[in-house]
Amino acid sequence: MNYILFDDTSRENLKPLTYTRPVCEVRIGILTIREKWERYLNSKTSTLTEDYLSEKYPIELSESMILINGSICPTAEMVEKIKLLQPNQTIVDGETIIAMYKTKEGFLADETEASDKMELGTSDYIHIINPWDIFVMNDRAIRDDFSLITKGRTSAKISETNRVICPENIFIEESAVVECSILNAKDGPIYIGKDAEIMENCVIRSPFAMCEHSVLKLSAKIYGATTLGPYSKVGGELANVVIFGYSNKAHDGFIGNSVIGEWCNIGADTNASNLKNTYEEVRLWSISQNTFVPTGQTFCGTIMADHSKCGINTMFNTGTVVGVSANIFGHGYQRNFVPSFVWGGASGLKLYDFNKAIEVAQRMYLRRGMVFSDIEEHILKAVYHLTLRNKGLK
Repeated sequence: MNYILFDDTSRENLKPLTYTRPVCEVRIGILTIREKWERYLNSKTSTLTEDYLSEKYPIELSESMILINGSICPTAEMVEKIKLLQPNQTIVDGETIIAMYKTKEGFLADETEASDKMELGTSDYIHIINPWDIFVMNDRAIRDDFSLITKGRTSAKISETNRVICPENIFIEESAVVECSILNAKDGPIYIGKDAEIMENCVIRSPFAMCEHSVLKLSAKIYGATTLGPYSKVGGELANVVIFGYSNKAHDGFIGNSVIGEWCNIGADTNASNLKNTYEEVRLWSISQNTFVPTGQTFCGTIMADHSKCGINTMFNTGTVVGVSANIFGHGYQRNFVPSFVWGGASGLKLYDFNKAIEVAQRMYLRRGMVFSDIEEHILKAVYHLTLRNKGLK
């Protein structure tokens, strides 16, 4: 069967994180949503998303297709029902479409009404609708992914130089390096991926996940539920943070209850507030609604989209949203919303020259031994033009 992951209306709510990716490429737990589906389905997937993303994330059509909501994380029960779908059948949970069986003819005719709707019968799954859902639900997602990844497998031996609590909840891939650190897995699993490294004197409380080639630097302090995506370098103090991958927060400073995209760099001694002095509910800027919206969360830090950077000693207010490829620096608390492609800080912002932004991206890719492709540049150019309408820029 041909499986296609599609963006639903949550794509707009999840901006700026989804400016540069389909919703299914969001990382939560250990894996991205796409990686979860492909493991459960034992099949590759393609993507139905925005036109400007389709060159990197193409759709593959066939005579028969099952379209799956890319903002929903799979469960075994859900996958069983999806595999039983017949033509023109749709699985729903109330108003939410979970999956639908389409013929190529019906898909190309843009037939939106399903003749046969079936209720899923449970709401016990992770549905990413808003940016804060990613860190709020990361605890469960780490546990689910840990079970999926480690089932029937045996962890590498934990070095005796470490102090360990509940080693039965820890899984270390064979090529990972962990020495002279404290791993407390009493409150959930700890997963250390291939070629990851935990340097000396780190203190980790579960649930916690490190993806391949990520590095936890000397004396880092990590509270769960935290995920370090692939090729990330992290130091200082983190609490309930999801880093998608390829990003650096290599020095001291605190970040909590936050989501950091790919190819970001957090300057030394940057701190991000995650709790208001009044203990009030945090409101977060919504790009789709062009206003601040309630999150229902007392703890909410920073949402930072891909390719953004901040200088040393940057201070982020509680509930801050940073767009794509912003370069932030200067004294004082930063604004609660920093648009995409801006340069500056609390004293003022100006438009970031697009060519200079591309040069920075190219250099960062090279530092990871990768090449910044024309496809990546086309995506950033599309986002650049989408965000030129931001107000307050010089």
